[in-house]
Amino acid sequence: MIVSVALGGLLLAGAAAVVRLLRGPTLADRVAALDVALVSLMSAMAVGAVERGSTIELDLLVVIAVVGFTATVAASRFIEDEDIEDEDIDEADKDP
Repeated sequence: MIVSVALGGLLLAGAAAVVRLLRGPTLADRVAALDVALVSLMSAMAVGAVERGSTIELDLLVVIAVVGFTATVAASRFIEDEDIEDEDIDEADKDP
């Protein structure tokens, strides 16, 4: 019963993240939504592992967490660099 409720909540969170991923409107929104979807997937895998009493999935969860964190940091740096370039272009347009 509790496992079903937990998986239902995680499914709802994942679905909301997918909606935000598709609707955007900015790249930062999409990166955050992808991160939420990844955490929801990892949580569902952990709940399933607890239900079965298995530890096999834990190694995979660690790998997914590291890859997801690295991807989020890389995307954040890309967005930050893009914002700095946009500011430089805007300032160049103002100065004659």
